[in-house]
Amino acid sequence: MTAHVLADTSVLVGRSMRHITRSMDTIITVTITPIAMMLMFVYVLGGAIQAGAGRYVDYLLPGILLITIASGIAYTAVRLFNDMTSGIFERFHSMPIARSSVLWAHVLTSLVSNGLSVAIVVLVALVMGFRSPAGLLAWLAVAGILALVTLALTWLAVLAALAAKTGEGATAFSYPLIFLPFISSAFVPTDTMPGPVRAFAENQPVTSIVNTIRALLAGEPVSGDIWIALAWCGGILAVAYVLSMVAYRRRIAS
Repeated sequence: MTAHVLADTSVLVGRSMRHITRSMDTIITVTITPIAMMLMFVYVLGGAIQAGAGRYVDYLLPGILLITIASGIAYTAVRLFNDMTSGIFERFHSMPIARSSVLWAHVLTSLVSNGLSVAIVVLVALVMGFRSPAGLLAWLAVAGILALVTLALTWLAVLAALAAKTGEGATAFSYPLIFLPFISSAFVPTDTMPGPVRAFAENQPVTSIVNTIRALLAGEPVSGDIWIALAWCGGILAVAYVLSMVAYRRRIAS
């Protein structure tokens, strides 16, 4: 992005972040469901689930973080959809600002707000007994993977908002994303699943992402899952970005 685009984007990010800070219930709402799920699985169902010799909260946390992000991006779709239907887009386009900065502002705001939500969930997990021997580099790698996941899913949210006719339609795309971790290695090892379910679980993106984050947090060697995870995230990001920009150009041209 050029300096002009960066300057315009930073101003619009500040606008979006002010909306969030004035309505902190957005971040609170995003974190309540994942935290409630973590409490339920650890303290209610954890004793009946065989997921290795370690603490179940350590096993569970990577999947909960992905659910947190999937929940948070629904609000990105809502904010973008509301901007498009309130007339503010037309006002922005009448000003001498870079048009792409309007979308990038929502994307970067999503990165920041989801980062805050993830941090809150990790703090709660620490209170519940989560511990990690991972060093600084491993934690930075986890943060990078989560940021890449957030970017990929946020551009999906942008595409959904641009294509939606109603606010409910803009958020509906996030429901399958929240459900996917339940058919993965996020809560139980995939080898405990029946054949067809196991085949799906082992070949969908959440499993490779969860396995990579879990290995990094456990201080263990990372398997080839990391390359599969990066390929999934990079592929989704590239496709969603291209389709979003095409949809955006059609939207502003109409």
